[in-house]
Amino acid sequence: MRIAVYSGSFDPLHVGHQAIMAYLTQVRDFDWVYLVVSPQNPLKDAGKALSASRRYEDAVQAVRRHPELHVWVDDIELKMPPPHYTIRTLDALKKREPENEFSLIIGADNLENIHRWRDFPRILGEYGVTVYPRKGYDIARIRELLYTEMRQLPCPYVLDASILHESPGTWSLEDHEGLYKIQIVDAPITDISSTEIREKQAQGIDMSAFLM
Repeated sequence: MRIAVYSGSFDPLHVGHQAIMAYLTQVRDFDWVYLVVSPQNPLKDAGKALSASRRYEDAVQAVRRHPELHVWVDDIELKMPPPHYTIRTLDALKKREPENEFSLIIGADNLENIHRWRDFPRILGEYGVTVYPRKGYDIARIRELLYTEMRQLPCPYVLDASILHESPGTWSLEDHEGLYKIQIVDAPITDISSTEIREKQAQGIDMSAFLM
């Protein structure tokens, strides 16, 4: 099966997340979305780890309200020791379910900053990413910059020897858009964020219409 790995803090899950998950399973050819609730993003606020169990339970309840979605809320990162690097999660999923094909779901903002991620060439080369749009980000341009950088790298992340030609240090891109697997999708953009929802809730504003 083709599995979309959608990882994040999801504090809280909202209609924007819902729209992306519906698009992945109803429009694209993913069999399931694994919603991976992350205890702590190594690049963000460490305080998030304290609310991990609550965020996981909230996500389970939200997904139960939408049985039409092929979504599984996965607690795999809650069982893993920190730091919670995405490549470790993907490797753990592949070890647990070797028969499945996994693709990481990220926004254009994360693609632009993916150089900061641990072992990002392995993420892009071995698993691949499916990228949804964000306002203010040119995904096609970002992808081309990554492809250009890829061509200048040595090839420690190439697993399939059939795509190497002539010398071991040369990558052939014939018949390949790139060894990095970066798929751009036209998923819907919802102009709401979890941060905005939390801030308005703290002001006493009812945001229930935006919650999943």
